[in-house]
Amino acid sequence: MTAAGARAARASVRPAAPARGMLLVALAGALARVATGVLWLGEGVLKYRAGFGSADILLVAQGAAGNSRIPFFFRPLGALMQAAPGLFGLAIPALEIALGILLVLGLGRVTTTIAALGSIATLMLYWSSDQLIAQYPAMVLLSAIVLALPRSGRLGVAWLWERQRKARGLGRTPPVV
Repeated sequence: MTAAGARAARASVRPAAPARGMLLVALAGALARVATGVLWLGEGVLKYRAGFGSADILLVAQGAAGNSRIPFFFRPLGALMQAAPGLFGLAIPALEIALGILLVLGLGRVTTTIAALGSIATLMLYWSSDQLIAQYPAMVLLSAIVLALPRSGRLGVAWLWERQRKARGLGRTPPVV
C-alpha cells in the first residue's frame, strides 16, 4: 500500500473533526443532564424518606408570608400552598423525582429541554420562597448547560432506541397521515 493510500484509509476510519466535536458537545451535555437528574432524584428521595408533607409545606408558606425578602409574585403561590398543603406535600417530591428520571433517561431533545426548563423553574421557585441549599446553584448551572447544548438529550434512551431500530433495519417510521 502506498503512503497516500494509507493516509486515505486512516482518514476514512477516523471521524471528521466536526463530527467528533459534536459528539463531545453531546457527551458534555449528557453528563450535565445526568448529573442534574441524579441531584433531583436525591432531593425527591430524601424528601420521601424524611416524611416530607403538609407540615413542611406550611412551614415554607408561613415563613414566606412573613419574610420581606420574598418577591411579590410568590405571594399567590404561598397562599395556595397554605390552602392545599397536603397536595403540595405529595406533589413536590413527585415533581423532583419526575424531573430526575426524565433528565437521567434523556428521552430526546424536546423532553430534555422541557425537563431542563422545569428544573430551572422549580429551582427559581425555591429561591423565591427563600429556600436555598448549597446544591441549587450547581443544579441551575447544570440545567442551563443542558439548555445551552442542544444535543444534551441525544445520548440517552432515545438514542439507544434509535440505534437498535437502525441495527434491526427498521429505520424511522413514516408519519401517519
